[in-house]
Amino acid sequence: MHIEKISEIIAHFIGLFEMTTEEMRARTKYAEGAGPGEDGPALPDQDAFTAAFSSNLQLRDYDPGIIYNSGSYEIEFGPARHLGRVFEESIEKLAAIAARDIPLPHFGEPTDIVLSDEPELHVFAGPGSAISHVLQVNVLYDDDYLDMTDGIHAPRDTSFVIERLAEFSTAAEIYTPFATLHRTDTYDGALKIAQDLENYIQNAKNTEDGKDSEGGEATSLGADATHDFIRIDPEVNGAVYINGKVEADIPVLDDSLPDRGLAKIPEEPDDSHASVEQTDPSGNSLDVTAGANFVVNVASVINTGVIASVTAVMGNYHQIDAVSQSFVYSDNDEIASALRSSGYSAEEAGTVAKNIAVFQQSSFEASSHVETDAADPTFPTSWRVSVIDGDVSFVQWVEQYHFVSDNDTMTVTTSGSETTVLTGGNTSINLSSFFGMGMQYDLVIIGGNVLDINSITQISLLYDNDWVRAEDGIDPGADIETGNNLIWNFASIHNVGTGSPFEAMPDYMVEAQKAIEDRDPNMPEGLSFDANFQGYAGLNVLYITGNLYDMTIIKQVSILGDSDDVTLAASALLQNNPDATITIDTGSNAIINIAEIVDYDSFGDTTYLAGQLYSDAILIQGGLVEHDATQPQPAGDRLANEVIAFLDDDDPAGGDSADGVINAGHDLSWSSGHPDVMQAMVA
Repeated sequence: MHIEKISEIIAHFIGLFEMTTEEMRARTKYAEGAGPGEDGPALPDQDAFTAAFSSNLQLRDYDPGIIYNSGSYEIEFGPARHLGRVFEESIEKLAAIAARDIPLPHFGEPTDIVLSDEPELHVFAGPGSAISHVLQVNVLYDDDYLDMTDGIHAPRDTSFVIERLAEFSTAAEIYTPFATLHRTDTYDGALKIAQDLENYIQNAKNTEDGKDSEGGEATSLGADATHDFIRIDPEVNGAVYINGKVEADIPVLDDSLPDRGLAKIPEEPDDSHASVEQTDPSGNSLDVTAGANFVVNVASVINTGVIASVTAVMGNYHQIDAVSQSFVYSDNDEIASALRSSGYSAEEAGTVAKNIAVFQQSSFEASSHVETDAADPTFPTSWRVSVIDGDVSFVQWVEQYHFVSDNDTMTVTTSGSETTVLTGGNTSINLSSFFGMGMQYDLVIIGGNVLDINSITQISLLYDNDWVRAEDGIDPGADIETGNNLIWNFASIHNVGTGSPFEAMPDYMVEAQKAIEDRDPNMPEGLSFDANFQGYAGLNVLYITGNLYDMTIIKQVSILGDSDDVTLAASALLQNNPDATITIDTGSNAIINIAEIVDYDSFGDTTYLAGQLYSDAILIQGGLVEHDATQPQPAGDRLANEVIAFLDDDDPAGGDSADGVINAGHDLSWSSGHPDVMQAMVA
């Protein structure tokens, strides 16, 4: 503060200095002018004035500041109550403006603000769409060649297996009409899928071979078909359909799985610290496992996107559940007559193939329910509204593919010790699990249409034609297993909340929709007294202005080629030791497709519908058994691919022959070895 005083004093004296300078300039200019004339008045002598000066003002140090004294005001003369009320009204109006969020473009003018005493409904943003596309592909090329002798055995050409599997795929198309559905996430695409499913169902109902719409069977293939079954509108009461027939219970998968032998996974891990001791002399045994392949697809979708106790649909409602299952397999084995002493053969332990489907509909049951008092009912008096402008989609699209090629060629013999050979035992697994947890509302109003589509397609293809031979007609008394395969297609669709009949749209639901669109905060009287809302203090409402489509599509394709050629060669040990134990297993394969859809549509039993209702379900189960008699052919006398790759880069046949294309070997993927044969299956 002291520095400010000094600054003000300095500025003050500078100002006085400037004033003195200006006076001197004025005097100079005046002196240049003409002086008074002789006739003018005489001026007093300046020297006559004395320098005496007196002042009654007190000189004080400069102190900068603002001193203000207000004028007198008598409060009793002013309208105090009136002024206070104006202030209160101003606060209320400002609070109203803040609540209404009035937009002021370019900051507007005060006259642009229009205040109204009528309240307005405040809406919240609803949840968005959920779309997921899952694609899982496993490709395994494991064609092994083993020769335990010192002889020369030509390799085998296994390309015929892939060609036969491609033909199996074409034959299975009659049972899987929904396998060609293309991934989409738009309402128009979903509507196209719904229309295609509806048209197919209607055509199936009108077919000459089929029966009426209550359900039936249609046989259209030859004797090789294990079953050709089409059922329209199955009883959605939890019935189990197995290969075209209604069964009481669902079979247990563990009871049907084949024993994998050498490829079996140990139940308990081995203790690496435990000592290993063997006192018995080693025996003379040969265990060969060329099969025991497991191909597994598992998909589970549980959808609770938007669920409510009461749903009101202002448009149409389409609900379609579709399951198509098919399998094609060939298990035509050839076993040398000298090796049949054990009695094991493909005819006695063949392939088990099952298509299993379950349709279920139920209502949600809470774990605990409080009974309402009818004498003193309570109904909601307020509501909270969320709005979604446009369409809402919940799409889960899962596609799982397997292609496993395990065509082994072996020449084995005993060695006087315990010998185990495992060329199969491959395991390929696709696992997809989706759980969508969304928002729960007391009431969902849909301004457009509803599409509820659930579809499962399962295809299993197996080629297991095996050849087990014996050189020189030896009879070692071997145990041969070439069958014992399992094909398992299981599909389940469970709808929760759509088992009850639909009800006509009441007037107060239409009024509620209009009130939300007009932003009217007053809940319609009829809505507040709906019996479904008894005991509610308030309602949590979701309004979708467009369409709602809930679509779950699962497609599973499993292809396994396990055509093994095992030759048991003679040896001196085998001839001199007839007690040798020989076990050969070229089967014991398992193809498993499991798909489950649990769709929560509603928590309650009431669905109001203003438009048309279309609800249908279709189940197609089919299977074919091929009696293929294709004989394997030698690969030829050409050099092995590895030899060509390392010794000579030129075409061994010369010219433009296609033999110049080199297969990169057994350790690369199937797509590298056979890029075009089954491309359509994973497209």
